[in-house]
Amino acid sequence: MARIVIVSNRVPIPKARGASAGGLAVALRDLLTPGTMWFGWSGRLASEPSLEPAIVEARGVTYATIDLTSDDYKGYYVGFANGALWPLLHFRLGLMHFRREDYEGYLSVNRSFAVSLGTVLQPDDTVWTHDYHLIPFGRMLREQGFHGPLGFFLHIPFAPPSMMEALPVARELIADLCAFDLVGFQTEEHARDFRDCAARLLGATVQGEWVRFNGRSMRAFADPIGIDAEAFRQDAERAASDKMVLRVAGSLSGRALAIGVDRMDYSKGLPQRFEALARLLEKHPEHRRKVHFLQICPRSREEVDEYRKLRAELDRLTGRVNGRFSEFDWTPLRYSTRAAPRSQLAGLYRIGRIGVVTPLRDGMNLVAKEFVAAQPEDDPGVLILSKFAGAANELTEALIVNPFDPDAIADAMHIALTMPAPERKERHAALAEKVFRTTAAAYCQRFTEALGQVKAQSVPRAAA
Repeated sequence: MARIVIVSNRVPIPKARGASAGGLAVALRDLLTPGTMWFGWSGRLASEPSLEPAIVEARGVTYATIDLTSDDYKGYYVGFANGALWPLLHFRLGLMHFRREDYEGYLSVNRSFAVSLGTVLQPDDTVWTHDYHLIPFGRMLREQGFHGPLGFFLHIPFAPPSMMEALPVARELIADLCAFDLVGFQTEEHARDFRDCAARLLGATVQGEWVRFNGRSMRAFADPIGIDAEAFRQDAERAASDKMVLRVAGSLSGRALAIGVDRMDYSKGLPQRFEALARLLEKHPEHRRKVHFLQICPRSREEVDEYRKLRAELDRLTGRVNGRFSEFDWTPLRYSTRAAPRSQLAGLYRIGRIGVVTPLRDGMNLVAKEFVAAQPEDDPGVLILSKFAGAANELTEALIVNPFDPDAIADAMHIALTMPAPERKERHAALAEKVFRTTAAAYCQRFTEALGQVKAQSVPRAAA
């Protein structure tokens, strides 16, 4: 019987401490049915590499993992994936650090993934690979003799040819993406940028969503990811009685709550957001003592210099904003680097008058959708959203801002704090309709159906 095999950098093994794939596990929940396999890195570092996957069965799903060595991790994950690809694909060329040995480590780990998975694959499997860590994986799996449907989804942005060419191995990576049958992106802009790269860097023939290169055709299309909006709404309602949420609500003393939730990353626009709060209190002193800004910002990738520098900058900005505007009984900016469970976050979103989602560049950003889903219909808050987040293509009723402009964010915060209830309700109703329609289940269904169709027609009729 045909099965879906999910491949990702990390595998969220049930009940295993520290094993988490973040939002990916939530997004793919509808595919985690009996018979499915999930393959990837265990999250453990071993002294010796092993290509034999460890197998764990849970609720009918097979979780297959391999360990990496410390050198693997440094080259593949820290060096190339997050030192070169992540900044490049978030349009931060000045932060891109390319080293040939890191790229070789990246290729080596992708090859290990392909060899290891090849030992447990079945001929009729369908393989769905996820994210920038595993771009060469499809080609390498083909080299292992796999001929089944092979898809890839990029959860982060993609770059246009003029920017992609800055990476010395850009041509090789674009060719690797062409080895998949189907490649999905968060937005049509990202899909178009990939197709443009294929045409310019490889000389590929592009016709609509189809790319023909090296005698075969593949499809590159947009498939925006979503959330389980109904489940998140229920989580938010239940969390109204959570002790931590009640403590936060009580501490507001009737003041409005503006909330931002982001992993600590230079792509999230956090310094500009903190500066925007200061601009709000400068330009609109009527909001002093009437609003709290809560930024939840779990630490990540602290082995990368840029992330350590970002944390130091945010610490400094927090002190500056609070030192300038705080009063004995009011602190405008609350900043925490501790992670919170999704259920508690849902409750915090629900009591938020403003959701501030202002990344400098983002593939989609599900926090925006979670904020909308969590809001009460009778008294909803207002979403402020970066124009450079993929979600802005869908959530047009949000207050759309340029995240590089703290004054624009401050102005949007003022509008949100003074927006009449009828307008808030009208905007929220339109946003909620979209969030509850473009769900995680719809995302999975669109991709798997498209993958089945594209494998059945290696060349589109119009190009035959």
